[in-house]
Amino acid sequence: MSSQPDLYAAIDELTATGAPFETKNESIGGVTYRVFKQQPASLRDLFAFIPTHGEKDFLVYQSERLSYRETWNEACAFAHALQTDLSVTKGDRVAIAMRNLPEWVIAYIAITSIGAVVVPMNSWWTKNELAYGLQDSSVTAVVADPRRMTLIRAAQTNDIACILVGTSTGADMAGVLSFGGLLARHRGKDLPDVAIDSDADASIMYTSGSTGDPKGAVATHRNILSAIMSWTLLGTAVKMELGTLDKEPAHTPAALLTVPLFHVTGCNSMFLLSVLLGRKIVMMHKWRVDAALELIEKEKITYFNGVPTMSRELQVAAKDTARDISTLEDIFGGGAARPPRHVKELRETFPAANFGVGYGLTETSGIATVNANARYSERPASAGTVTPAVTELKIIAADGSEQPANEAGEVCIKSSANVRCYWNKPESTAAAFNNGWFHSGDVGYLDDDGYLFIVDRIKDIIIRGGENISCIEVEAALYEHEAVAEAAVFGVPDARLGEVVFAVVVARDASPLEAEQLRGFAAERIAAFKVPEHISVIRESLPRTGTGKIFKRRIRDVVVKNFSSPT
Repeated sequence: MSSQPDLYAAIDELTATGAPFETKNESIGGVTYRVFKQQPASLRDLFAFIPTHGEKDFLVYQSERLSYRETWNEACAFAHALQTDLSVTKGDRVAIAMRNLPEWVIAYIAITSIGAVVVPMNSWWTKNELAYGLQDSSVTAVVADPRRMTLIRAAQTNDIACILVGTSTGADMAGVLSFGGLLARHRGKDLPDVAIDSDADASIMYTSGSTGDPKGAVATHRNILSAIMSWTLLGTAVKMELGTLDKEPAHTPAALLTVPLFHVTGCNSMFLLSVLLGRKIVMMHKWRVDAALELIEKEKITYFNGVPTMSRELQVAAKDTARDISTLEDIFGGGAARPPRHVKELRETFPAANFGVGYGLTETSGIATVNANARYSERPASAGTVTPAVTELKIIAADGSEQPANEAGEVCIKSSANVRCYWNKPESTAAAFNNGWFHSGDVGYLDDDGYLFIVDRIKDIIIRGGENISCIEVEAALYEHEAVAEAAVFGVPDARLGEVVFAVVVARDASPLEAEQLRGFAAERIAAFKVPEHISVIRESLPRTGTGKIFKRRIRDVVVKNFSSPT
């Protein structure tokens, strides 16, 4: 018999009194939560780990390579620039609008380390969407790359200080500050001394909801750090279970960043968790499986995390590649479920790797459940068991009562990682958060062993390759066309992306209306990933419910039944 503890015995040992992950009860906003007793007080305290990693590689992007120490020095300089040149103080909002770049990480560290609130903007947003986010969060300043800066300036956000990253033909824009110039002015300075409370706001991350405009999920320092500590606890427990805790790793930890930093996965589980682990982050300019294989070989990548589409493409390409990708030890995913067949094929292609999937939302700082290793092979369709040790899970019926095992209902999550509220949306906050419990809008059930299975969604949301898309938002864009009388938008199955956007549109009167024309019209109003891949233009009215609402479920059922997903 093995002397190693099983996973749950290891978690109990690590969370016991006096242990590194000891937990306690604490009242936050009038609600009692489980919290980690030795959790860092703020992100600023987490970032104190950065200089301790010294000259180890931290950020790699194309030809750029920054060590932990170099990243720290740049962040300290930018923190001073925010304070002295832009008069940013505690509680002020500062946005980041750019693709994945080293400057994104530097800006995030600096903003949150002086007590300001970082607002990561979706880099695929259009001009109007960016303008909405900046105005809704009332930002003081925005740090942007050339493409996003051009859109922001076109939106006439003249009352916001604009800081441009990189070079651009538009570098002579009136009133735009240079990120590099600000750093040069303050290099060599230590991080400004600022006291930050655990329950102070740290970030506003926008998420698509079932109502048109995105909602800003306000996370405190405690919320984000509760997720980081939970993942660290779980990783430590797994090593204890496998008997590898005290063994030197075969390869230096290195993660391939395939997902956007403005997502909770990219920001929390990839960037912030790496700070604690001393892990190298290799940024991709754009997802391409051939480029991923090249980077895995060149940078000796050990950790891969992406939406199921990416791990599927990686698995298919890896079967025939001549590249040495033997350093790849962990292949995780989130954003949507992997088909069980893909789980089996991943294990066949990467027999020595660890596999897993996580379920979490922006509103839960990315944590809820985890399914990994042997448990994942046994239940590949499950989102896993609740993430230890400060998170609770329950399934509720329509009347609010808790469902027994194997009975479906709404998935609700209580955790000190749950965000504080939706920014400027008290009604949405009250509807989604109740006595510490976040109502996810997802329908699922827990089996007899506590494994969660997601079976449906209450919210009118499409998940396309891990990206949340609001059906109502897409419908609103289509309705702007004068020839559109009715529109119903929903997701249909897709072999590569999980779901894609399908729109059924009723043309007004005898108006000529072509699907391609409507796609182009929508592309001018919403981000490219939200534009319907398929549009069916019809002449008859859409079916309606007894209350007069468009009967979208019936429409979707008919379409899906007759829809053949491309392979």
